[in-house]
Amino acid sequence: MSRCAAIQMASSPNISSNLIEAERLINEAVNAGAKLVALPENFALMGQHESDKISQKEHDGSGPIQDFLANTAKRYAVWIVAGTIPIADPDNADKVMAACLVYNELGERVAKYDKIHLFDVHVPGSDEVYRESDTISQGNQPLVIDSPFGKLGIAVCYDLRFPELFRTMQQQGMEILILPSAFTHKTGAAHWELLLRARAVENLCYVIAPNQGGFHVNGRQTYGHSMIVDPWGAVLDCHKSNAGFVTADIDLARLHKTRESFPVLQHRQIICG
Repeated sequence: MSRCAAIQMASSPNISSNLIEAERLINEAVNAGAKLVALPENFALMGQHESDKISQKEHDGSGPIQDFLANTAKRYAVWIVAGTIPIADPDNADKVMAACLVYNELGERVAKYDKIHLFDVHVPGSDEVYRESDTISQGNQPLVIDSPFGKLGIAVCYDLRFPELFRTMQQQGMEILILPSAFTHKTGAAHWELLLRARAVENLCYVIAPNQGGFHVNGRQTYGHSMIVDPWGAVLDCHKSNAGFVTADIDLARLHKTRESFPVLQHRQIICG
């Protein structure tokens, strides 16, 4: 078994202070036994304005946020799934990729996932309007990678609402889904736990879901409730509000036994309309 952690933050427009907070929480999670730590979406920058991510973008492979991640992973000998950071889009100077970077315990970057589904919505029953596509370029490739903990599938926030993405990842061998997020308070209260548990049950996988949680300088309120869910849909740990983290042991032997004794994944039929 391997102990993993999901970190919850209420990030601000100040990158330096966010990185200090992230390292504090990573240190605490490692001291609690975590060998893999996942940070929430926008952990390093929750800007005052959406355009802030353009002015603070880093080029792929270099920059203070990426240096922090590599150095921190090496210092604490821990795998880090680094929420999202703004990485320059080489094809469009006016937009960035919402990139989730993965570092191993040696501080080496082993993977990059660019968020596929962009949050362009008017939240029902509120005056909240989001248009991520104004500043973010859309990714187009699912990501499943090998790790010492099992096969990791990486997705981000709004991706959670598109089950066909996770079925594709499951067919690529996903055993642990990691979903950095910044769910709004209103949508989170309605759907966050429901969707996380559904994705775990549908794919008989663990779900590690670090979320932003609290009030932000830009006026947003995020839902929190970072959690880890097992393949049977049970919530193993949950941190409801403000900064903190959750931990749980990932038991691949139990996962494989569940898949063998309850072979729903093998029973899937392709329905052509």
